[in-house]
Amino acid sequence: MSNLLIRALSGAVFVLLLVSATLYNSYVLLGLLYIFMILAIFEFSKMLTVQNFSIYGIASLLYLKQLPFVETNQELVIDGLLILGGSILFITQLFKNNDRSVSELGKFVLVLTYVCVPFLYLQKIPFTNPQNSYNGQLLLGFFVLIWSSDTFAYLSGISFGKHKLMERISPKKTIEGFAGGVFMTLLLAYLMSFQFDFLTSAQWIGIAVLISVFGVLGDLIASMFKRHIGVKDTGNLIPGHGGIIDRLDSVIFAAPIVYLFLKITHTYVS
Repeated sequence: MSNLLIRALSGAVFVLLLVSATLYNSYVLLGLLYIFMILAIFEFSKMLTVQNFSIYGIASLLYLKQLPFVETNQELVIDGLLILGGSILFITQLFKNNDRSVSELGKFVLVLTYVCVPFLYLQKIPFTNPQNSYNGQLLLGFFVLIWSSDTFAYLSGISFGKHKLMERISPKKTIEGFAGGVFMTLLLAYLMSFQFDFLTSAQWIGIAVLISVFGVLGDLIASMFKRHIGVKDTGNLIPGHGGIIDRLDSVIFAAPIVYLFLKITHTYVS
């Protein structure tokens, strides 16, 4: 089986899994996103050689704390465990007899900031409406625009690309590819607004702009990490694509920005 076919099949399975979970119900989606987050933490921790397994516990507690179904008394217990776990982490480093404590803590915080925090906002996107109810179509629209931006930027770059976007980080990305991705994503967002009218055309176009810009930045930032560490992919979980971060690098960086945009527009505009 050719590498291109393997890449196409694994990509299709990944997309089908994500779309099915998004449209099925909120519990399945939130469970799948949690698994993705843990896998992404594993990949990035391995890249940075972070060996502190308490990061999984703290990330899990943070994820649980942000779930829309968590009640006040449950949140209080989670807060207590987070404070206790964070305190133990720093106190443990204090009594370790090595010179790498600050470096290890820095990597620990980087993993949480780069991987865990975006997933906390990603899981909130389908609940960003005045009723705080689950809307899987909203998150599906977000994913479709992400995939549109990536796909059309790639196709435009192959067809018309001449000027490098940021050669020292990603030699294959071009300004023409970026422009093509932006244009087609904006057009798709406008067309989507007629079908998914729970957001206005302006909101869908705003999301498309943010995805086009911050999605590419997320891709470049992931490339920066890989180039600095000296690896081609963040992992090998998805044949032909690499790791879970390779597949979700645009999502990771764009999700918090899109969530903030939706909250602001729902609060002050709608």
